[in-house]
Amino acid sequence: MQVLPVVVKNPRFRGAMTLADADLETIVVYLRKVLLQNSADLVRAIPVGQRAAAVLAPLYLHDGRPHLLFTQRAETLNAHRGEISFPGGRYEPGDGSLEQTALREAREEIGLAPERVELLGLLAPVWTVVSNFTILPFVGLLPTGPGDLRLNSAEVAALIEAPLAELANPAIFHVEEWVRGGVARPVYFYDFGPHRIWGATARMLFELLELLREGKE
Repeated sequence: MQVLPVVVKNPRFRGAMTLADADLETIVVYLRKVLLQNSADLVRAIPVGQRAAAVLAPLYLHDGRPHLLFTQRAETLNAHRGEISFPGGRYEPGDGSLEQTALREAREEIGLAPERVELLGLLAPVWTVVSNFTILPFVGLLPTGPGDLRLNSAEVAALIEAPLAELANPAIFHVEEWVRGGVARPVYFYDFGPHRIWGATARMLFELLELLREGKE
């Protein structure tokens, strides 16, 4: 795989005003309007041969500021070990829907009770090049916070609570252009403290922050 020099793909994103600085209620009202709602249509559109998965992007108030909750994957996992992600995983037939997949996986990985989650809608599906998954990212409001969480140490090494406004800081963001199989793709990176968010999770985060930026224009 060839990696090309860093290229800033969206200069408007860098330094633009954003709803990430707004209060949680304002953000939630806006996201209800702009997030995708019909997951069934998206599931039917998954190409034959690709595997389906879902993740939950938990949004909640912490210390008076809107936060997102991420996990750091365990180093013992076979794939994406040590990487930063949202709680989630592959669809299982017993789930019934990908909404339930996201909620089940969040319960299994970090002990987040499904009744604490109010699903606001969907970001655009993300395809993973290496593992051949189509991932549906659900944004979930935690009106009363995440509660007492219990990490599944076989899958999760740590929790990362990130203020939304800090994730929107252009100083922590860059994009590189990677070429795989002759196709160039943008790869997003967020350096939040000691943590680097990249890959599929960064694509989801980028779309969410772009929606919030557009809401401020």
